[in-house]
Amino acid sequence: MCKKILLVCMLVSFGALSGCGENDAVKGPENSATRTDKIYHWRMVTTWPKNLPGLGVAPVRMAEMISTMSNGRLNITVYGAGELVPAMGVFDAVSLGNVEMGHGAAYYWKGKLPAASFFTAVPFGLTAQEMNGWLLHGGGMALWEELYAPFNLIPLAGGNTGVQMAGWFNKEINSLEDLQGLKMRIGGFGGTIIGKIGGVPQNIPGGEIYQALEKGTIDAVEWVGPYDDQKLGFNKVAPYYYYPG
Repeated sequence: MCKKILLVCMLVSFGALSGCGENDAVKGPENSATRTDKIYHWRMVTTWPKNLPGLGVAPVRMAEMISTMSNGRLNITVYGAGELVPAMGVFDAVSLGNVEMGHGAAYYWKGKLPAASFFTAVPFGLTAQEMNGWLLHGGGMALWEELYAPFNLIPLAGGNTGVQMAGWFNKEINSLEDLQGLKMRIGGFGGTIIGKIGGVPQNIPGGEIYQALEKGTIDAVEWVGPYDDQKLGFNKVAPYYYYPG
């Protein structure tokens, strides 16, 4: 029974996300008298490379789970960053109805919606458990839905990486003066703060960060945490690591 209820909730929610026509979206729960054998094929674009540890693998696993739980009636093809749309084009692609689903970090859309930053790793903000509690039981999801509604989108929490670190730097940081002119890949409110204290925040997709660090295009990066960061090799080109973030 629990599995069936979860399946219904997922199908209804994802159907609402797309804003598609009658022939493209799953309507919701059906009993044996009304169920059809129609098979749905959706596309999910993401801001991550598909082979990216953690973040890139998660959407693929989710798509596989949905296919299994729907008994093959809803099949989702996952596209990594740049395969169908650019990493930072995910929001618009779903909003315009070019694809049915997107997976990314809410603070990537700060330029369109400054308040979107509240839904991804606020500096010195909520822990993973607190964020889940706020979204599910404290009215957070209702605010998120209201924020995205003008863009024909319905947000869903598709992962939680928890509190993020301060970042990897190519030089030692001992004072605010050391941040002056520092080019740092950091999004959301963290980027706003870095800019206010004299740094130069950059919004760079995950798959392009290592190359930017290696070439000196940026001096520092804030990504997720030790596991995800070391999988991308940031410690090899930016040896100074600071926390918390």
